[in-house]
Amino acid sequence: MRTGLVRVLDVLRSSEFAAAYTSATIGALFATHALRQLMGDAGLGAVTTTLCVIGAGMLVARRRELRVVEIMPTTLGLLLIWLLASFFWGPSASQTFAGWLQLAVPTFLAVVVAQLRDTLQTVRSTGDVLRFLLAVSLGLEILSGILLDGPIRFLGIGGNLALGGPIQGIFGTRTVLGVVTMIALITFLVEWRTRSVAPRISLFSVVLAAVLAVFTDSPIVLVMAVVTVLSTLILALLRRAPARARPALQRVIGGAVVLGLVLTYVFRRPLVYWLNAEPDFLVRSRLWNAAIDLSESRPVQGWGWVGTWPDYLSPYSYIRLITGRDHGSALNAWVDMLLQAGGVGVALLALLAGFALARSWMSATERRSTVYTWTPLVLIILLADSVVTSALLGGFGWFLLVVCSVSASKVRGWRRDLSERVGG
Repeated sequence: MRTGLVRVLDVLRSSEFAAAYTSATIGALFATHALRQLMGDAGLGAVTTTLCVIGAGMLVARRRELRVVEIMPTTLGLLLIWLLASFFWGPSASQTFAGWLQLAVPTFLAVVVAQLRDTLQTVRSTGDVLRFLLAVSLGLEILSGILLDGPIRFLGIGGNLALGGPIQGIFGTRTVLGVVTMIALITFLVEWRTRSVAPRISLFSVVLAAVLAVFTDSPIVLVMAVVTVLSTLILALLRRAPARARPALQRVIGGAVVLGLVLTYVFRRPLVYWLNAEPDFLVRSRLWNAAIDLSESRPVQGWGWVGTWPDYLSPYSYIRLITGRDHGSALNAWVDMLLQAGGVGVALLALLAGFALARSWMSATERRSTVYTWTPLVLIILLADSVVTSALLGGFGWFLLVVCSVSASKVRGWRRDLSERVGG
């Protein structure tokens, strides 16, 4: 009996098992839509529960390697506590707990991955998973749009490839596919720069992601692509600048970013018209106005955390009624957080994302290895997407936010300094 337990612990401690676990976790979270359509909510729940149990076993097996102070950022812990506390004022205790689990499960999985794998190993696993999922998506789009000339309804594939798009792949919507392709492009480029995979695989991967991004035929994806390219160029400029010139250059770039955001807001209507995104913008603006109006009656604590909007529960049923659409979220992570968790929730989320981005950005500009650029660039993509969807508040979006936040706090932050002082 003891020999068997020792063998199990040895497996749980092995780097090969950790690599397989990381790939399985990332794959399950990115393929959530496909798994739900194939297995139902119960099957998807069984998959994530199994991953959590295995992850807990791995943490126990490696407990001597871990530092409690580095498990997760303080802001993340406070945010999770606040969302769970809305149990006391939310419309439904069961819905609050179910919605909280939508964040707690990917949070735990992200903590396991961030504690057991370094950034380069995480990039490699992410690259392998996204290569496979994007290839499957393209294959199914070719099957549906060209060979069968008909939709694959249970996966939500419309079969529009021959028409030039929009396509969704196995991700449910073109916007989600677009976000995935942006994350994939950054991941594949970091793989290429770090020589983690063969050059021909890197080239194939970049072309695959770029083709799928184009065929999403989404103005939102175009904006995210522009943001990604600009962020990459700015980061490359900072990395090549002399160390003593970086602080001044950082301030100039920061001012330019703030000015750009202000101009984007001021000229948002001409920009929407130029992008031919008026229908999407009108739908979102009506939804945001309705959600913000309702949040004004509970500005501090919100209406109670529920995650994905449940059916027949106020105020979400009221929003569906006045907008005339069956929305499952506010299509904006910040408006969703304001509605459900109030100003306190928005502040904690902003601190979590802000600290993660600041720490990872500084690390990327100061450290020579290209792998450190992956974290801030992925965070920028997630934050850009958070303005037009609520994908940040669950699934792979929340998982990546937590992974990047934990990794950034381990590399740069008071936890690292404290650990070094204690260790010394």
